[in-house]
Amino acid sequence: MTAPLRIASWNINSVRFRLDIVEKFLRDEAPDVLCLQETKVINGDFPIAAFRKAGYPHMLLNGQRMHHGVAIISRLPMVEEDRLDWQANGEARHIGARLANGLRIENVYIPAGGDIPDRDLNPKFGQKLDFIERMTRWSENLAAPTLLVGDFNIAPLEADVWSHKQLIDVVSHTPVEVAALNRLQAAHGWVDLGRRFTPAPARLFTWWSYRARDWAASDRGRRLDHMWASDDVAAAAVEHRVFEPVRSWNKPSDHIPIMTSFAL
Repeated sequence: MTAPLRIASWNINSVRFRLDIVEKFLRDEAPDVLCLQETKVINGDFPIAAFRKAGYPHMLLNGQRMHHGVAIISRLPMVEEDRLDWQANGEARHIGARLANGLRIENVYIPAGGDIPDRDLNPKFGQKLDFIERMTRWSENLAAPTLLVGDFNIAPLEADVWSHKQLIDVVSHTPVEVAALNRLQAAHGWVDLGRRFTPAPARLFTWWSYRARDWAASDRGRRLDHMWASDDVAAAAVEHRVFEPVRSWNKPSDHIPIMTSFAL
């Protein structure tokens, strides 16, 4: 029987600074593919040798010095599918791959959007909404089986945040962002794999702020990291996991890895 294809995603918040915990995650969980966001490194300085040594010889990189940056590392051969500038300003926020079985993996880091949820007062918020709108137009024309993963920087459901009432006016959970994300989801009929396996209103978080003295005790989390799949890909999903203990590892990211297994 063929082993499931396991695809993970993680906003690592500097791949070089947190290389030790990335290597530990690869040893412990052995995903076939790992999509990273916020790598914060130019392509020439990416730790390629470390990933090759760990058994991941195939890499697609879209880096940027000190900011943003995405990467896909893989045990399996893959080819670059696209690298799209949905920010329309040259920032490194997307890389796409195609595996030999035809599956497209699109790895995206949606902008955070600043602190004020008003595009007139805060241009970063407008850029975030425009980014999602460009993704929506792209989604309308997708034909191939696709998995869209990454840090979406939006927690869409009431159960995706520690307090819907207290966060409804906070960027990442505002009604205008949720509406934009819902339009993106509808444009391709994307299946939210996190909530396919852990339906709302069950607790499901992937991010906890560094500001909390004890993140686990306060548990003020949000579900900002997502895996969305085309219908045919979603039908092959057999498991979805969130690795909450990773938030307590040495020098952790404020995000945790997520991973879906597929019987493809």
